[in-house]
Amino acid sequence: MKLFGIFSQTTAKQEAKSHYATDIHSHLIPGIDDGVKTLEESVSLIKQLHETGINRIITTPHIRGELYENTPDIILSGLEQVKEALKEQQIEITIEAAAEYYVDEYFGEKIRNNEPLMTFGHQKYILIEFSHFSPPVNYKTILFDLQSRGYHVVLAHPERYYYFHNNMDVFQDFYERGILLQLNLVSLAGFYDKPAMKIARKLIEKGFYSFAGSDLHNKFYLDAYRKILSSHDYMQLKERCVIMNDML
Repeated sequence: MKLFGIFSQTTAKQEAKSHYATDIHSHLIPGIDDGVKTLEESVSLIKQLHETGINRIITTPHIRGELYENTPDIILSGLEQVKEALKEQQIEITIEAAAEYYVDEYFGEKIRNNEPLMTFGHQKYILIEFSHFSPPVNYKTILFDLQSRGYHVVLAHPERYYYFHNNMDVFQDFYERGILLQLNLVSLAGFYDKPAMKIARKLIEKGFYSFAGSDLHNKFYLDAYRKILSSHDYMQLKERCVIMNDML
């Protein structure tokens, strides 16, 4: 099996390199959601992520009802600021933007109104997330509506939806319906808790994940992300799942 991003043989720290070159989930546009707060923080984290072997970032700010009222214009404007700062610092990395859409009544309204949604890749991939407390009442309808409009739906961090933990058939149903599951790699480091880590391992064993991401918000996420790259869990992910990050 060919692995992307061979471990560095020259750096003093012998830091583990990422085995894929594209990260598809992060919060690196400053001041517009619960991710980085300043441009300096954004540049610092991107530089350090680049050092793990990532050379393309698709950052995904939250769009969530009245909490994070981001629009494509807001996100793309912030993206340009980050690009300029990276250029000034001579950090050669590709950075693009999509969004992480929270599935609620506001999102349903966007779909019904045929509002343009931020996607990534060549196949109209759209990143969505559910509540951590209860599934959206009409989520199956929303998923169907998105697919019928030609979107390829990517469900962020399914291992964190605790209400599904005792029903693995739900994940099987997602897989069979073509809903692509995205792992937060930090889940494998126990960053959230043991139940999320346990379910992540089960989903890896079944080969259900199609994408992996850092979900990078701050330096604490980065520390956890670095730890997982050389772990057995990460090797299992590469062996059992077809990770599409570098196919976009």
